[in-house]
Amino acid sequence: MEKKVHQKTAHFGYQEVPAQEKAGKVAEVFHSVANRYDLMNDLMSAGLHRLWKRRTITQCDAHPGHLILDVASGTGDLAAALAKQVGKTGHVTLTDINESMLMRGRLRLIDQGILGNVSYVLADAEHLPFPANHFDRITIAFGLRNVTHQDQALKSMFQVLKPGGKLLILEFSKLTNPLLQKLYDLYSFNIIPQVGEWVTQDRKSYEYLVESIRMHPNQEKLKALMEQAGFEDVHYSNLSGGIVALHEGYKY
Repeated sequence: MEKKVHQKTAHFGYQEVPAQEKAGKVAEVFHSVANRYDLMNDLMSAGLHRLWKRRTITQCDAHPGHLILDVASGTGDLAAALAKQVGKTGHVTLTDINESMLMRGRLRLIDQGILGNVSYVLADAEHLPFPANHFDRITIAFGLRNVTHQDQALKSMFQVLKPGGKLLILEFSKLTNPLLQKLYDLYSFNIIPQVGEWVTQDRKSYEYLVESIRMHPNQEKLKALMEQAGFEDVHYSNLSGGIVALHEGYKY
C-alpha cells in the first residue's frame, strides 16, 4: 500500500501553494514591479511610508562604526540613511532574495553618492550567509510577510546579530479601530490593484501584495514569533493606527 506524502504548503496571498514554490512566485511579483516600486509606494501610502521608515531609522539608533544588515532591502531606503549614520568606520550590508530589487537599490545608492561603506548580497532571509554574532543592528522593512518560513528567518537573523544587538521589523499589521479597518479593506482591495494596473500594467502583483498583508501575523503574533526565535524585551509601536507596526527585539 502506497504511503501518502503530505506536501507542506505556504500562503501566497490567499492561495495555498507548495512551500517550495512560494519564493519563486514572490520573485516573479517583485521582478515585475521593481522599476515602479518607489512610485507605487508613494501612491499607495500617500507618502506615509517615508514617515514610517524615518521612525524605524530613528529607533535603530545607529552609531558610527556600527555594522548593520538590512534584510529584504528592496530599493534601499533604510540602507541609504543608515549608511550615512554609521560613517566611514561602519558598514551597511543590503540583502534581498530578488536580484531586480537589489540592483535597483544599488543604483539608487550610487546615484546618491553612497559608496565604500555599503555592500550588496543576494541572499535568502531564511539562510543568511554571514558569521554568527556579527551585526550590531538588523532591519527589515515590508519584507517579512513575503518570506516562506518566517520563524526560520527570525532564527537566522538572531544568529547573525551580536549580543546586545537589536532587530527592527517594520511591517503592515492590523488596525486597532474596526471601522477604520473596514475602510482600509475597501481601499486596499479596490483602489490599490487598480492603481497598480494603471502604473505598472500588473494588477495581479498588487492583488497579491494586498492579500499578503492580510495573511501576515498581527502585532501580538509577530511578537510571539520573535520571542520564540530567542529575542528578548520585544515590544512594538503601532503607526498610523496600526496600518503598520514597528517591532523591536534584542539579543542578550
